[in-house]
Amino acid sequence: MGLRERLVQVGGELLDRDGPSAVTLREIARRAGVSHGAPRRYFPTHLELLSAIARDGFEELTRRAEAALDGAPDDPYQQTALLGRAYLDFAADRPGRYDLMFRHDLLESGHLGLRDTSLPLFRQLSKLIDQARPGADVPSDVVAGALWANLHGIAHLWQLRSLPLATGLTDPQPVLDAVLTAHLGRPT
Repeated sequence: MGLRERLVQVGGELLDRDGPSAVTLREIARRAGVSHGAPRRYFPTHLELLSAIARDGFEELTRRAEAALDGAPDDPYQQTALLGRAYLDFAADRPGRYDLMFRHDLLESGHLGLRDTSLPLFRQLSKLIDQARPGADVPSDVVAGALWANLHGIAHLWQLRSLPLATGLTDPQPVLDAVLTAHLGRPT
């Protein structure tokens, strides 16, 4: 692993453990065991470092989604459920990165083609929804947006512990199942 990758890794770990205020170039350099100026060679601005950590998060989420769908039944409803669960598990495992990945300033900054890294999963979700609801009146991109918003809300409220408190649940799966039923109907 090169220094650039190590800095991104350390930054992501720091973000997940201690939150965004802990992610400074100086602290990342200290934890990576390099001079405090070393990160500037790869990341001239803090925004570029955060973009690299977010991109790494999208790449990990994509790998997890691919692993979840590897060998999955040829059923778009079940594949959507697996994709949704991979999303929620990623958010629970990598809370700092998850929050960072959807920051508007990073997505709009154009650094590292971050938007191009984030859109393929949305397109995959939209395609699965199209297959699960052939001939539906509402376009699949709209339903995918609504489903994604629900997934994001579940992840966020679970992180805050509000959803477990309100529902008494220890696992978000029943909420995910309800969201899928609301958007896709009952599984066949």
